[in-house]
Amino acid sequence: GEEHYNCISALHKSMRGSDENASLYWLARMLEGGEDPLYVARRLVRFASEDIGLADPLALTQAVSAYQGCHFIGMPECEVILAQCVVYFARAPKSIEVYRAYSNVKECLRMHTGPLPPVPLHLRNAPTRLMKNLGYGKGYKYNPMYKEPVEQDYLPEELKGTDFFKEQKT
Repeated sequence: GEEHYNCISALHKSMRGSDENASLYWLARMLEGGEDPLYVARRLVRFASEDIGLADPLALTQAVSAYQGCHFIGMPECEVILAQCVVYFARAPKSIEVYRAYSNVKECLRMHTGPLPPVPLHLRNAPTRLMKNLGYGKGYKYNPMYKEPVEQDYLPEELKGTDFFKEQKT
């Protein structure tokens, strides 16, 4: 019932708050109560990107490995795999930078009126002669061929200068 959602919420918030003891408690309460370990593991995959993100990019690897370990061996053996992952997450630095930036991109798309801007010609692939003649790919700079980063626009003209990583006004 509702306790299913209350417990996963408590686990998330305990890990987010870097409380490893509370995180283990809520994990154990769920698992000992019969919760599907794969459900917990799926939530850990989401947590790895949503709450830890770029502060520790290996968190996602930890979560996916925990999910796979739970899938391979099941309960009760997989409980220690989930416990290790939960403690790792509670101790990990946290960053919601990517989560916020992606939310800002979605908001930009939702608020756009009219047709979405076209992909700039220099970013389009030109697999046919007609496409090349239409200017697809013209002027594109292939970054690996340069020692320094190249100046090149990657967003549509209408979005030039937009920084989705800066806080958006609501």
